[in-house]
Amino acid sequence: MNQYISENQNRFVDELLDMLRIPSVSADAKFKQDVIRTAEFVKQKLEEAGADQVELCETAGYPVVYGEKIIDPALPTVLVYGHYDVQPADPYELWASPPFEPVVKDGKIYARGACDDKGQMYMHIKAFEVMMRNNSLPCNVRFMIEGEEEIGSVNLGTFVKENKERLKGDVIVISDTSMLGNETPSITTGLRGLSYVEVEVTGPNRDLHSGMYGGAVANPINILCQMIASLHDENNHITIPGFYDNVQELSSEEREEMARAPFNLQKYKQALDLGDVHGEAGYSTMERTSIRPTLDVNGIWGGYTGEGAKTVIASKAYAKISMRLVPNQTADEITAKFQKHFENIAPASVKVVVKPHHGGEPVVTPTNSVAYQAAAKAYEATFGVKPVPVRSGGSIPIVAMFKSELGLDSVLMGFGLDSDAIHSPNESFGLFNFMKGIETIPLFYQHFTEMSR
Repeated sequence: MNQYISENQNRFVDELLDMLRIPSVSADAKFKQDVIRTAEFVKQKLEEAGADQVELCETAGYPVVYGEKIIDPALPTVLVYGHYDVQPADPYELWASPPFEPVVKDGKIYARGACDDKGQMYMHIKAFEVMMRNNSLPCNVRFMIEGEEEIGSVNLGTFVKENKERLKGDVIVISDTSMLGNETPSITTGLRGLSYVEVEVTGPNRDLHSGMYGGAVANPINILCQMIASLHDENNHITIPGFYDNVQELSSEEREEMARAPFNLQKYKQALDLGDVHGEAGYSTMERTSIRPTLDVNGIWGGYTGEGAKTVIASKAYAKISMRLVPNQTADEITAKFQKHFENIAPASVKVVVKPHHGGEPVVTPTNSVAYQAAAKAYEATFGVKPVPVRSGGSIPIVAMFKSELGLDSVLMGFGLDSDAIHSPNESFGLFNFMKGIETIPLFYQHFTEMSR
């Protein structure tokens, strides 16, 4: 098996580069045909790898690519989930090379989607090909690769509900997370939930001359900044009433166990060029990014932002705000609390509209399951050390949905690194990580099948 991987490594990488050249940005309608073209690419590669019943399943948005290989209904079935859409690449000027012209440099592939999630998703297709070519597929497999993860998987829930029989399995495998490091592999055992909103603050009914009206009319940009600033107190606690009501507090023993994971604060600050870290008082950096809820402004705009000067008081100001949630919080509950609070703190001089976007629920996956133990054995075999269980600060909202709709737990076999800069300019994915994933995944299948008997 490893000989086949070695002999075909260059082809595997070239195929990934071809997919990365397609700008499958689901959030921007101008890339619609590119998103569809990427779905067709994934379909073709699944067919070439040996999958059966491969098709583009239409949804109200972008299609889900489905394929399967059922070798014996009596054997376990692995359901592989991934996504072929990518984040917008803006701001383009901050990329060292064009985001959709992949470059291999210093052992890494630089391109939008290299790690999130094209590179990691493609590992599964190539690992499947490896098993098929070597007659070593030990169990059944189904693939469900969607094209709307970066916009909240808006149609995946409907697809899952309508295809429960087709999606039957024993475990869901997802590679859309990261590891602590190449010397310290880890398996993600928890994900935060998400509430994402957009706010609009309106003052006067038109833009005004800042000299003639300044000081007499509320400036929506100023007001919005004040409102946002008030959402945290001096200890960086979130001030929305009831925000922490249902937050699951970890015991001191659990926090001590988390603290054993390798983490170097000085290197963390150096990597981000920070003078110091920042966050909720009373918690470590690793805790702030995994077991605590957060509120962050993801974008803010209004008024004149072009070259030169234009002295106006803008009629409107906007912001996009995301809240990461932890176990026992729910997206609907937090969105409602945010909306009520934000409307209540607005002065009478402005009008406020809160527009909820997508959300998702937090999830914790068991470490005593057959799937986790099989994954841990696979990592240990290829990396030479046991993987560390860690909770991630990111969100994959569909994990909770899979559990509620399909009754299946997920095992989160990520091979990316925090330094891969997903969602940022100069996103990358290590060639080592890409190939290590292709090597590790077949071992998971083997161990999972053996341990499920």
